[in-house]
Amino acid sequence: TNVEGESRRFYALNRNKRSIVCDLKTEEGRAVSRALIASADALVHNSPPGRAVAFGLDTESVREANPAAVVAAVSAFGSQGPHAGRIGYDLIAQAYSGLLMADARLGDEVPRRSGGIPYSDITAGLLACISITAGLAARETTNKPHLEVSLLGAALATQVQNFVRTSSDQRLPTAYPPVVTKADLAEVGSGIADYDELEPYYRCYEASDGFFALACLTLAQRERVLELLGLQDPWAADPQAAPASAHERGQRAALPHDFAELFRRQTVAYWVARFADGKVPAGDVRLVRQLFDDDQVRANGLVRQVQQRQGGTVDLLGSLFKIDGVSEQPPTPAPGLGEHTEQLLAELSQPAASNNSA
Repeated sequence: TNVEGESRRFYALNRNKRSIVCDLKTEEGRAVSRALIASADALVHNSPPGRAVAFGLDTESVREANPAAVVAAVSAFGSQGPHAGRIGYDLIAQAYSGLLMADARLGDEVPRRSGGIPYSDITAGLLACISITAGLAARETTNKPHLEVSLLGAALATQVQNFVRTSSDQRLPTAYPPVVTKADLAEVGSGIADYDELEPYYRCYEASDGFFALACLTLAQRERVLELLGLQDPWAADPQAAPASAHERGQRAALPHDFAELFRRQTVAYWVARFADGKVPAGDVRLVRQLFDDDQVRANGLVRQVQQRQGGTVDLLGSLFKIDGVSEQPPTPAPGLGEHTEQLLAELSQPAASNNSA
């Protein structure tokens, strides 16, 4: 939703920033850009290679303006290959990378983005940040690197545990059709449904008053759950193994139902406490809007408050890091477009007063 023309997402993504507007299609705008680059430690841009050269954002141009600057380019598909010039956003990257199919469900008419969450965008931003940090650490001892991150690579990074192919694999990429079809969607959805049906230890359950998640990744944890519930499972050592027969499948499919029947007899708080006592990972299911006033979130500085001119008091995600046990100072609000143009231009005209925050 919007607040007087500005979106809540804009507030979330642009706090702690200053905004300047300059037209990189003009010489005057490029001159301002060069001055900003000269005052900066790092430059991040998402312009394709040709446009980066035209805008003076390519590595050579940046080096001329600031030999010490670290340059990070974020693209959709990377700077090389047959799709290097393609325009792409998060949804396109998720589609091309297979990530869009990772949450396929039986009955889906088309692939859909899980929860509407821009996983490629967020992961690419984190990867760019990591790259820039490495570049800043290395710039005194090595040639200044030109760093590249792509949405495609970021989407694959979120699937790293599945992006594996061994020499024993019989199906090669050429055996697949060029694009995902309705049959593929049904096949993947069926596989996910099978996993959900047969895996009782890593899933959500309904208690008498709500939902909680059970997350056992070790045999010891699974055995403690079975002991607590008074149940047996001959396949606890490898609950994700394919059933050897239809009979085995029926036996294993019954176990999650036995879990569910027992869990519905007590509250979420009861089960979470019982599992905590047994050193079994479990937790209640929440909505993100419930976390603004959550004691754990607030205790770690993960929610902070700012005053937006248009939106009034706004609660936002705080710092994800602590330094010496302290999270960041209260963030500054998201700026209006070009709000700091005059301020930044004035700073650029007085280099001695610059604080390299541009």
